[in-house]
Amino acid sequence: MKKKIICVAAESSFLDIFLRGQLQFLNNYYEVVGIASPCKETHRKISEREGIRTVEVEIKRNISLLRDLCTLIKLYKVFKKESPDIVHSLTPKAGLLCMLASWAAHVPVRVHTFTGLIFPWRKGYMRKLLKITDRLTCMAATTIIPEGEGVKKDLLNNNITNKTLKVLANGNINGVNLDYFKPVLKISPSTVTRFIFIGRIVRDKGIEDLKLAFERMENAELIFVGTFEQDLNPLSNNCYRWVRHGKRVTYVGFKDDIRPYLADADVLVFPSHREGFPNTPLQAGAMGLPTIATNICGCNEIIVDKVTGLLIEPHNPNQLYRAMKQLADNPGLRRKMGSEARVRIAERFSQQDVWNAILKFYQNVS
Repeated sequence: MKKKIICVAAESSFLDIFLRGQLQFLNNYYEVVGIASPCKETHRKISEREGIRTVEVEIKRNISLLRDLCTLIKLYKVFKKESPDIVHSLTPKAGLLCMLASWAAHVPVRVHTFTGLIFPWRKGYMRKLLKITDRLTCMAATTIIPEGEGVKKDLLNNNITNKTLKVLANGNINGVNLDYFKPVLKISPSTVTRFIFIGRIVRDKGIEDLKLAFERMENAELIFVGTFEQDLNPLSNNCYRWVRHGKRVTYVGFKDDIRPYLADADVLVFPSHREGFPNTPLQAGAMGLPTIATNICGCNEIIVDKVTGLLIEPHNPNQLYRAMKQLADNPGLRRKMGSEARVRIAERFSQQDVWNAILKFYQNVS
């Protein structure tokens, strides 16, 4: 009889997008169950594609004591009923509630992966509160996995936990499918440099900085692929309108398959202010694109400055402009960096290597 793993994220889209294929792979060795907030269509898609059961439990990202207490009780009841061998949470709010609920339910192995930390970017009482919740998560967990070396460093430097921390493989929670994301030959390269941004279109991703930098560019285009979160991390009204209707700017919304957009682009631009271990630079690099990104944790573990892309300081639109102009003016350099990026991603972040590392981890702790 297989041992049971319950994987939990606040949003069903996280399981659908960021753990795609991994749950099916693990289900060959364990009975895997997914828990996330209700969305019947997404839960159905996950169940059919991954071959696993899913359970709907509302886990809201913002803080509400009464609602969070209700969620905590629901999770406790699910864990008591399912009696899993391992509970593994992968998003912040899910981590806090799942680790507490699974501790109370006496689940033997309780794992939380920190995909990034929020408190370093907050001030005052909110920073203190977030540090307390992260410490509670770590206290209730039996094992903590930092998604990358930068996240590990932040956890240790801020005394969030004294548990042993180890990054699996070379970081990232799912790796890159190198057969799915692969370079595409451009038959007739354009004379216009095409920049692309893929991700949540929010202030913390450096979109305001990107606006200031791109408006100085000539003979360039910019495509945005992603969704807004104006209720959680809003852009200014001016920047929001620019993304939607700016000159030489195209907004296409969320796309389940981003490969056609990467194939049509020359450079990924990713000026984020904070990350854990981002997927987009991995996917772009696997398709042979150089990346301009900020020199922050995650990004600087993927990109080798001046080899596979360019690293700039966050909150610095002038540096961002100079980096964009450098690659716009040097198509040969773009191609060379893109080729180097593909090699590095294949060597360090292949999906199968990440999956094997996760499987080995489960086998060692269960």
